[in-house]
Amino acid sequence: MSHKLNYSMSIANPDANRLSLSQKLAVLAGFVGLFILLLALFNTNFPNKVLFLTLSLGLISLATVVFSRMRYGSKLKGIKNDGVWFRSLTSRGTLGWITGLVITGFYIVLYFYPDYLGLGTNGSENSGLIALFDPLSHLLSNRPASQWFVYGTLYTVAILIFGYKFMLKYRHNRYQRLRTGSVMFFQLGFAFLIPEFMARLNENPNYNLPYYDLKSIWPLNYYLFDGWSINGFLSSGTLGLSLLIFGVLSIFILSPILTYKYGKRWYCSWVCGCGALAETAGDPFRHLSSKTLGAWKIERWLIHTVLVFSVIMTTALVYTYLGKDPGAFWLTQQSFLLGVGLLLTAVFILVMVFKRNEFGKDARYGALGYFISIGALFILYYTGTTDQVFLIKSSHLRSAYGLYIGSIFSGVIGTGFYPILGNRVWCRFGCPMAAILGFQQRLFSKFRITTNGGQCISCGNCSVYCEMGIDVRAYAQKGENIVRSSCVGCGICAAVCPRGVLKLENGSLKGRIKTNDMFPGNDAVNLMDLTHKN
Repeated sequence: MSHKLNYSMSIANPDANRLSLSQKLAVLAGFVGLFILLLALFNTNFPNKVLFLTLSLGLISLATVVFSRMRYGSKLKGIKNDGVWFRSLTSRGTLGWITGLVITGFYIVLYFYPDYLGLGTNGSENSGLIALFDPLSHLLSNRPASQWFVYGTLYTVAILIFGYKFMLKYRHNRYQRLRTGSVMFFQLGFAFLIPEFMARLNENPNYNLPYYDLKSIWPLNYYLFDGWSINGFLSSGTLGLSLLIFGVLSIFILSPILTYKYGKRWYCSWVCGCGALAETAGDPFRHLSSKTLGAWKIERWLIHTVLVFSVIMTTALVYTYLGKDPGAFWLTQQSFLLGVGLLLTAVFILVMVFKRNEFGKDARYGALGYFISIGALFILYYTGTTDQVFLIKSSHLRSAYGLYIGSIFSGVIGTGFYPILGNRVWCRFGCPMAAILGFQQRLFSKFRITTNGGQCISCGNCSVYCEMGIDVRAYAQKGENIVRSSCVGCGICAAVCPRGVLKLENGSLKGRIKTNDMFPGNDAVNLMDLTHKN
């Protein structure tokens, strides 16, 4: 397909409101596909659900692909001034707020009122939107669709089609193409298809596998150690036991090793489904992430509060599970609490002894989290029963976490607020997995973003497009390495830099967190002292 190249370098983007005929037709096709879903939502009884579902998803996908090719295929490779601050959708304008409200509303209905989507209850058949997806669900797992199957299908389609758009937009950057292909692969295979295929195994009475997103590990997969989950693994023979062991190894061995070598990007930017949607469908909103000092302070307190709560809650639930049958496990309640306390203490002491200077003020926040966790263990030891923890029924505690963190925060706010707060709201402020990986990244990872301050022209592209709210330009101007717990290693800052100032590297730990001795404009450095040192 040949296109006339647009050589315009205008920052104001004079073509911001102009659509070609092909783009207009693509938009029309996309609206037809969405209209079919809307008709299904209002209980339209389609005579052939396979045809209309294929037509709907096919038109939406085709429209996105064609529109993307028209938009980015006609431009030269490289950085693009796409007029994001000139469009209502991507500048918190009216269209942006409407989009945010629609997505948020959909999530609220999905999580709390699935019957409005047509979910059958008490043995009744599905209707409405969910019934439209029944043929696909029967094909994959031999069961009727649920609201989660509908959500998973739409989620996966969004990542695939917007992932294609993302690769066209950043086709000048090999790293962006590779990592986008990676998240598309993991979402389609490990998060969508494999769990559906595993559901067929559960038709065998000898299997009761918890078929969920296999690429999610604790604490993001906060129900890994729930009683029903552990029972499902243990009752499914060798396969179930292997998956449970793999889940534990992923937490304590695989995750630290991969984070040491590659930083938290191995998961947050290459595997995670939340990050996949943020990087693909959420890419047009990445510049909306707040870069203020206040937002950074809220981020540090909020995400680590969620992490501490996740640790305490998971410990409490495992404690109650062990108490149901004291003779069934070699691990007792007391020895489990002691082991958790020793592990937290060992980590705390090692950090304070060897890394306190690198963490600075954050070490005090970490100490606060440690003492709160240890205090909770003592309370649990003296007040916990088989059904209650901290004088609260364990089931109520789990439900509260699933509601406020797993549903409202990660789903309703985390995705619905893309057009308002940027595309990484959940990853930045609430994800406990991101908090753990960020801690490991700052503590002992070889990953950093190196900068060449002499080449920086202070254009600010890097800071504007940092989805995690990091003021990258401040580091680049001084030639400092960027080692931040929140950095997910997406590499967009390097991709949009016109001077090649930024580079993602996995190097030696020596001098990783250190201000460069010399950078342009630094008149406080004695050059002769530097010469003698070297």
